[in-house]
Amino acid sequence: DNNTAERALRGVALGRKNYLFLGSDAGGERAATMYSLLGTAKLNDINPQAYLRHVLSVIADHPVNRVDDLLPWNVAL
Repeated sequence: DNNTAERALRGVALGRKNYLFLGSDAGGERAATMYSLLGTAKLNDINPQAYLRHVLSVIADHPVNRVDDLLPWNVAL
């Protein structure tokens, strides 16, 4: 039974057509970064929407040399 593997790849399959419209290689890299961050949040039992909301609300005033503090395993929501 491979239902677990198929469920894990469902997001990739559903978005496949949308990936054609990322615009450029840089757009694809940005999308890959976002998918990685949100996937890591899920693996760390963090609500991805709450994580993204938190990061976007504090990133403007956050020092560049402490960006590691905003990674999913360092954020306490």
